[in-house]
Amino acid sequence: MCPKSARAAHLLATAVVAAVLAMPVAGCKTTSDDITGSVRGSDAPRSDADWRRQVEVWSGRYRDNPNDPDTAIAYARALRATGQNAQAVAVLEQASIRNPHNMPLLGAYGRALADAGSYEQALDVLSRAHTPEQPDWRILNAQGAVLDQLGRHAEAQKFYTTALRIVPNEPSILSNLGLSYALTKDLRRAEATLQQAMGRPGAAPKVRQNLALVIGLEGHFAEAEKIASADLPPDEAAANVRYLREMLAKRGDWKKGVQPYATPPDGTN
Repeated sequence: MCPKSARAAHLLATAVVAAVLAMPVAGCKTTSDDITGSVRGSDAPRSDADWRRQVEVWSGRYRDNPNDPDTAIAYARALRATGQNAQAVAVLEQASIRNPHNMPLLGAYGRALADAGSYEQALDVLSRAHTPEQPDWRILNAQGAVLDQLGRHAEAQKFYTTALRIVPNEPSILSNLGLSYALTKDLRRAEATLQQAMGRPGAAPKVRQNLALVIGLEGHFAEAEKIASADLPPDEAAANVRYLREMLAKRGDWKKGVQPYATPPDGTN
């Protein structure tokens, strides 16, 4: 391993990844989700203001019918999209007590717990959100991402591999797998996997961000900046490059900006 790669690998081993379902940052922020690409559906909110209105709408519906799991999920989705993670967890916790066997609800609750940094509890809840007989690749992907937060990278990669057997070449899974390789100091495999994710239809902006960051950690700074800014409007390109430079300058704290790519707040992908 060359000196630059060895230095980057050491940094990878001594830092911690940011919250698994954190909001995108800088130029990579989208307006309709907190995880990956756009929320599907013609009536899906498209801006922060739309999400705030959704909070108001679903807050009233939740007050009228707190026992309905679909209402709780929708309300929590809007809360998470507006950064109200603790309240989203509280809503989903109460709903899961009332509906302990509702798997979509448990999946939403597990992702919200991970978003709030309660990783061990998230693992427990997510394990009950699907079954070995009927595995949900989105839950497998989220479980892998949580395991990576806990430093259990080999286990995480097994979950990603299983998910890829269900949906081969899914960019969200490939992106998380690439980050997991980076966390185990394998920057070459990380780059190759993120390149594969970038080439898939529907890959979210944060895949580009993570690929640029890994390439920058390998010492290829010009290439990293080119990837970070390619095919973007000038303001977004400038924000991405600025963010990349900040992360590379921090070095030891670079993982705080890495965005795992799991599932949107409404569970679509």
